[in-house]
Amino acid sequence: MWIADQWKDYEVLNCSKGEKLERWGKYILVRPDPQVIWDTPRTDEGWKKKNGHYHRSAKGGGEWEFFDLPQEWSIRYRELTFRLKPFSFKHTGLFPEQAVNWDWFSSIIKKAKAQNPKRPVKVLNLFAYTGGATLAAAAAGAAVTHVDASKGMVTWAKENAAASGLSDAPIRWLVDDCVKFVEREIRRGNTYDGVIMDPPSYGRGPKGEIWKIEEDVFPLIELAAKLLSKDALFFLVNSYTTGLQPAVLTYMIHTALVPTFGGQVESSEIGLPVSANGLVLPCGASGRWFA
Repeated sequence: MWIADQWKDYEVLNCSKGEKLERWGKYILVRPDPQVIWDTPRTDEGWKKKNGHYHRSAKGGGEWEFFDLPQEWSIRYRELTFRLKPFSFKHTGLFPEQAVNWDWFSSIIKKAKAQNPKRPVKVLNLFAYTGGATLAAAAAGAAVTHVDASKGMVTWAKENAAASGLSDAPIRWLVDDCVKFVEREIRRGNTYDGVIMDPPSYGRGPKGEIWKIEEDVFPLIELAAKLLSKDALFFLVNSYTTGLQPAVLTYMIHTALVPTFGGQVESSEIGLPVSANGLVLPCGASGRWFA
């Protein structure tokens, strides 16, 4: 398992009975997590002294309950700053486990720039959300194209870029359907040295286009592979869908990329360490191709 264990401003303090107790900066949140199927004693005082608690509803969805939590606050990861706010369906605007992937592709970008300082490294980030991967790639020296179907998320990502001192970084911010954007880029003949995609299990594009990951992710991987430059560096696919296990990610990425580009594929669960017991909370899986 690849573990995001370099955080200072975030930690999973404990987890029990379908919920996780987290520290985001100086604030304590309790949020549901479907992986937490164990029932262990809730001895950590944070369970009682939380700042926010997202309650799942038996009918689906849920709602926040707040105890002295600001509408917005910030945390840092290395040189990056992220603005957080509790919003729909338990989210805060950041998936901390993805830091393990940020570190991985950042090191690849930095190595390529060190070997050839004049080489431009172009990265495409699809389903780019609030920009965690975009900012990590930009900070490492890449020019990034950030694509998300939600105008609100792209605005939030720009705010994170400003907070991180990356307002002037070479980032293209696009509100677009990811599949249609990739198809247009292929027609334009554009290429990228790295591709990142973090597709939802289910979603809708700006014009109501339906996305189902089990049906649509492999065709998109095949499409996006056509955008890789001849000396491409990496390709990353994230999944929060339990059916897409690491071996499935490896099979899809290998099939779409290796016959043309060679290189290697590796996939694994990603996770976050739990402070209370030294165990690791699984948070989905990632598949990585690298030259």
